[in-house]
Amino acid sequence: MPEPALTIASLIRDPRLQDACSRWLAGGRCELVWVDPASDPVEQLDRRREEFDAVLLEQGAIDPQSYQALSDLGLLLPAVVVGAVSGRIEFHDAEVHLPPDQLEQLSYSLDAAVSRFLRHGLVAASGSPAGQTPDTPDRWKLANRLKGRLGFVGVFYKRDPSRFLRNLPELESHELIHSLERTYRDLLLSYFRDPAAANQALESFVNTAFFSDLPITKTVEIHMNLIDGFSKQLKLEGHKNDFLQDYRLALLDVMAHLCEMYRRSIPPDAPLAGLPVEVSGQSSMA
Repeated sequence: MPEPALTIASLIRDPRLQDACSRWLAGGRCELVWVDPASDPVEQLDRRREEFDAVLLEQGAIDPQSYQALSDLGLLLPAVVVGAVSGRIEFHDAEVHLPPDQLEQLSYSLDAAVSRFLRHGLVAASGSPAGQTPDTPDRWKLANRLKGRLGFVGVFYKRDPSRFLRNLPELESHELIHSLERTYRDLLLSYFRDPAAANQALESFVNTAFFSDLPITKTVEIHMNLIDGFSKQLKLEGHKNDFLQDYRLALLDVMAHLCEMYRRSIPPDAPLAGLPVEVSGQSSMA
């Protein structure tokens, strides 16, 4: 029996961006419902609070006061923010950021947003658990609903094998790899000059790498190819390139974050010897 679809409130202002998001989620387990960000999104989300499991946001489409109002109402939701990786927080600390030229990763980012939301155990401004306020009916308990649909500890150890990189159609696989290359390039370009932006790019890369079961060897290959490209460009321009060795720290950061995600993917009470190969993460390293 297929898992129930997650219903995503899409507060995207740009019609072309909305169409692109819809295209990359078409045929998946996420149902996208457009909510006009120019027509009192707080009232709409509050009125339809039982309808949505997560939210897709366009960077800058909603003003900070609206985000605060949502928080005051206990309407914190798993969130993916589409826009430039700037290091800025739009909605809450567990949100996931994705540039508009990397929408191939959108479905994986939504998985990551739900997992981060559950793991962080967000608390609304009122002090109530995320998705619950004193006046909220019992049936509106978002965290419990998500856990019921996705597993007790979220989606960390319930990745969808049909969306693993090795199981995708060839064209879709190539598109995802190229998208990850762009994400990793964003990470390298901001790694030393803008740590906050670099952290968002790193999280975006690691989230997709984990949920798509990207081979560790492919991660290293992406790093080496980009560094090699930077090196050749610097030589052509007559600059020194020895400082590029320092960017090994970025690769170590990525590996450390991936290891942590794989560690969290193991159910707390599961014996390691009995875990399926794909759950333990070893399929990526074989």
